[in-house]
Amino acid sequence: MDDLKEIYERIKFLRHKGVKMKEIAERTGFPPSVLSALFTTVLPAYFKNIDKGMADDEALDNALLWVNNVSKKKLLGSIGKTKSALFAIEIAPKTKADVTDNVHLDMIERAMKGSINLITNFSGTYMSYSVSSSSNAMKVEPYLIAPAENGNYVEVIHNNAYGSTHHGFALMNGLNHMYIIFNENRQPQLALFDICLKIPMFDRPPYLRGLYTCFDYNYNPIARRILFVKVSDSVSTDEFMAMKSCLKHEDELDEREKVYYKYTCGREDVVRMRDIPSPKMTDDDLMAEKSLLNG
Repeated sequence: MDDLKEIYERIKFLRHKGVKMKEIAERTGFPPSVLSALFTTVLPAYFKNIDKGMADDEALDNALLWVNNVSKKKLLGSIGKTKSALFAIEIAPKTKADVTDNVHLDMIERAMKGSINLITNFSGTYMSYSVSSSSNAMKVEPYLIAPAENGNYVEVIHNNAYGSTHHGFALMNGLNHMYIIFNENRQPQLALFDICLKIPMFDRPPYLRGLYTCFDYNYNPIARRILFVKVSDSVSTDEFMAMKSCLKHEDELDEREKVYYKYTCGREDVVRMRDIPSPKMTDDDLMAEKSLLNG
């Protein structure tokens, strides 16, 4: 349906021009969560189904299976009204005060908004596997990746093995990498925990591999291998919060978990740094640090 394509492209244009999803929703009469689901999930899936050769009705029915808050009857019945409302929204020109002087920050902001359009195939709940820094065990921790409720960015929620819940965001580097960023501590302290996941050439990958960096208990930086295994396409927060995280020792693992353990928990899967007494700061300190960490 050409009308759906025009609606999608107009929303994309408005978002690119800085119009908030909440404002767009108010003008169209859709709740923000419904319009966000329509824009980020339903319409991209519908267009992909059309490209695969599906008929219009079948393509739309299949796309609507990915969400539970969009009615086909309401969507089709409001196409004309929605188009008129979208094209009636005026774009205010940006003033100089609206633009920051930091090109890098501007790029990150654009990437946050643009990632919404690329996250469809990767939204859902995952179970992650990585080595624990506090014991000889594997961390098993759930993550939820989904468009934020306001439609402005991709939100990531993480329940760690020690009982804490972190809220962060994801950035897509085209279809090559996904960056996930959290602050592990409460404000104002900044302790970034970030993950870089390599995106495979696969339509809906069953797992994602990557590296993550954080601080150890002495606030020394550490990098580790991590594996994200897809559990469900569901983006329900209630369902996600019911998922449990834990630490598992090797003798507690089932056969599949042993594969994950061997992939993530070897000595070569962790890179550490630490401060050593070095009042003269000579080149010899570099090898002394590696020897100390590898001992």
